[in-house]
Amino acid sequence: MTILCVRFQLPPTREAALPELLGLLEEFTPVVEALPPDRALADLRGAERYFKRDALELASVIRVRALALHGVDCVIGAGPGPMLARMALKDARPGVTCSVPENAVADFLADRPVAVLPGVGTATARVLCEYGLDTLGRVAAAPLSTLQRLVGAKAGRELHEKANGVDRGRVVPNGVSRSLATERPFTRDELDPGRHRRALLSAAEELGSRLRALDKVCRTLTLTVRYADRTATTRSRTLGEPTAHSAALTRAAYGMYEALGLQRARVRSIALRAEGLDSAEQAFHQLAFDPTDDKLRRIEEAADRARARFGPLAVLPGALAA
Repeated sequence: MTILCVRFQLPPTREAALPELLGLLEEFTPVVEALPPDRALADLRGAERYFKRDALELASVIRVRALALHGVDCVIGAGPGPMLARMALKDARPGVTCSVPENAVADFLADRPVAVLPGVGTATARVLCEYGLDTLGRVAAAPLSTLQRLVGAKAGRELHEKANGVDRGRVVPNGVSRSLATERPFTRDELDPGRHRRALLSAAEELGSRLRALDKVCRTLTLTVRYADRTATTRSRTLGEPTAHSAALTRAAYGMYEALGLQRARVRSIALRAEGLDSAEQAFHQLAFDPTDDKLRRIEEAADRARARFGPLAVLPGALAA
């Protein structure tokens, strides 16, 4: 086992701590891949030799340091490759690392539903289950030619390899997290589109405020709607220009929400993620002759000063849209 998949138990308000936690992992290995908002992959092949400890022992040290230095607990999965480490993470719990030894990969995968395999979507899983290939063990035992007839030549080959535990993934170092997220849970499953929109407005204003506080802009906005049956829908939109402007983020969020065409959906929570963060100083801004836009930006500046002086509740959600 040389790969760890670590999920730091960070509340949305503490996502700014992720770069420091990635730095903790980099004390053991330079091969760390951030998986925002709260996860990371770490390749410990070199660390095992250098520290003369195996991955499970190093995982214990990482957990203790995260708690002692940052007050953050973590859940860790370990495996011979990134895919298996991610799958092991789902079975892990705080204080106990779930590991997949290299000689036990087949047993680990055999009874798992085919839908848990990375890259297998709902449609592919449905097709496989219709032919009785509902577990990874059965998929692994199926002839390659059969899988290729069902899902295509390339997808069939990849599916066959993954089901047999062949993990060709690599940990690709990518530095610190390049995203910010916030979530608005409802106290009960919410049917009212008006309340959905108010939650979107509040989330977009918070993201805009946090981006401006960090002197960052984002290139992409992602909306995740979670439903009462525990399913979720995710949509992303590339913005016309990198921005931290709350009004622009709100328009993009509303557009994605309207495109979902939800009809009497029982929504449990709504989350927004700003991705592709970059320095505000290096971003371009398309000049506009709309005095309303300039007015909104001046109001934002005043609201940001009020938040900095009196706290995040100094400006009520939706006030900038009033």
